[in-house]
Amino acid sequence: MTDFYRDEMETPFGIIEIISESPYLLRIDILRTTEGERPINPNEITEKTKRQLDEYFEGKRVDFDLPLSPQGTAYQKKVWQYLLEIPYGVTISYKTLACWTGNENASRAVGHANSKNPIMIVIPCHRVIGKNGTLTGYAGGLDVKQWLIEHEQKFANL
Repeated sequence: MTDFYRDEMETPFGIIEIISESPYLLRIDILRTTEGERPINPNEITEKTKRQLDEYFEGKRVDFDLPLSPQGTAYQKKVWQYLLEIPYGVTISYKTLACWTGNENASRAVGHANSKNPIMIVIPCHRVIGKNGTLTGYAGGLDVKQWLIEHEQKFANL
């Protein structure tokens, strides 16, 4: 039987849920409802994630040092790996990300992979925007995407 660990954390845009399975971080999601709450049972990975996210929100962390195990297809995992290469405070277009994956015509495919990213913030899918600079698609909501981009740009120049 697999042991999953769960914790919650208050952020500038609401409560997030952190899920791990030792020794990996599996998910970070915004909690949209408190119905059917599950018990909190943290472990060292959820605690380390919370510490690093606190530092991120304080503008003191630009990279995360967490053992990740996002669940998805091989293509999704490939896209998520490229997302980790986007520098803090920088945004790129879906087309640029598609080019990185080796197929400049795969903008929709990388957009779909972004929408399935299970580890928001740490795997920075919020750094991918429309080719004309517009904010498009974010599982956490466009208001959260905008907040994350502005937050990073504010601290990237310090």
